This record gives sequence, structure tokens and C-alpha cells, in this order.
Amino acid sequence: MENEALATEARCAPVTSQRKIRNDLETSLPKPYLARALVAPDTEHPTGTPNHNHNDMSVLQQHVAFFDHDHNGIVYPWETYTGMRAIGLNVIVSFLFAVFINIALSYSTLPGWLPSLCFPIYIRNIHKAKHGSDSGTYDTEGRFVPVNLENMFTKYARTVPEKFTFKEVWEMTEANRVSFDFFGWGAAKLEWVVLYSVAKDKDGLLSKEAVRRVFDGSLFEYLAKKRSGGEAKMD
Repeated sequence: MENEALATEARCAPVTSQRKIRNDLETSLPKPYLARALVAPDTEHPTGTPNHNHNDMSVLQQHVAFFDHDHNGIVYPWETYTGMRAIGLNVIVSFLFAVFINIALSYSTLPGWLPSLCFPIYIRNIHKAKHGSDSGTYDTEGRFVPVNLENMFTKYARTVPEKFTFKEVWEMTEANRVSFDFFGWGAAKLEWVVLYSVAKDKDGLLSKEAVRRVFDGSLFEYLAKKRSGGEAKMD
């Protein structure tokens, strides 16, 4: 009975065998089920990204803060555009992303009821703009849930451990879909396809480290520094 109480697979639900989860995380990552407010740890980085300053922001807020170029806590469409260009997207894609992201997310984050035609995104309230059909690695308050990052790769990274092919990224977004969540379906696919395009390695694989670092925004800083010719390191 004790083994059954800890079972992660059910014979009558084949999907539980096809998408395996880890049961050994606590050997290298303390309390992997505990949502972290300030850092994005994994089994290789139990204290989060080295030398990354969280500035007392939630992990989701850190993800967005890269685009806040004047550090006023608000991201306008032109700042989103500049950030997208900085990480390697072309002019057209960056423009379309700036329009889509700010129009889609702005109203949910506003401090009041009246909409703004400048479509600002208020970082303080970014948790209100979290969409469905995602990986669950952010909780509803914008904390980081390490176990969901780890399980993402044990479930879907079948070609190379802890790395995604494009097909596996697509399969994961398909598996995460929630019924009738049309916006979430599209948003998740768009996010992951763009992440794959800017962060894949020379072998066409998306590493767990790149994925982890996109959650706390440090990947954006890495990509921008790399493109500008500065010294950038992916630990």
C-alpha cells in the first residue's frame, strides 16, 4: 500500500507511463514542490541563476522587467519592440509581437478600470495577465514552481535528455491545452516557438538551462549581451 500511495503511473491511464515524472528531485533540489517567489532554481542551480539580481520582484515580474527600459515599472509597446529586437527578432516580428503582447496583456494589469490607448503593461500586476494552457511553472501569483520545470523535460524530452527538439516543444504545447482556452493555446504556442527560434543551440535543440533562464528573464539579458558583442555565458 505504501508503494501505491507514491505511485506516479496508473495502468488504466497509459498517458501516465508515457509522460513520466521524477521522484528523486529532493536529492539535489530542496523542496522542489515549493513555489519560489524570488529565484528560478533547478537541480543544477538550486539557488537560481548566478549573479542575477531579483530586485525583490517575483520571478514572473523579473521575466517582464527586461523590457522595462526606463525602469518605471511600466512596459509600453515601443519598449516591447526594442526588447524583441535586442534578443534577435527581426523588425516585422518584433513589431507584431509588441502590438499583440501589449494589446493582449495591458488591460488586465492596469491599476484602474479605464483602458489606456498607450496599452501599458504594469509589472506590479503582471500576475493578472497569466494565461492558461501553460506549463504551470509560474503559479497564479507569479512564483516559480521548480518541479514543473523538471517534469516538463522528463515528460517530453525523449530525443536528448533535458533538451527539446522543435517537435517535442510542439507536442508539449499540445499536451498542455485546456479545453476551450483558445487564447491560451495560441499564446503558449507563440511563446514557445519564438523561444525555440532565439535560444536553440547549434544542433537545433532547446536546453533546460535556456528554458529555466527565460522564466526569470536572465535569458533575455544573455541574448542581448551576446548580440551586442559583449561577454555572455550560459552556465
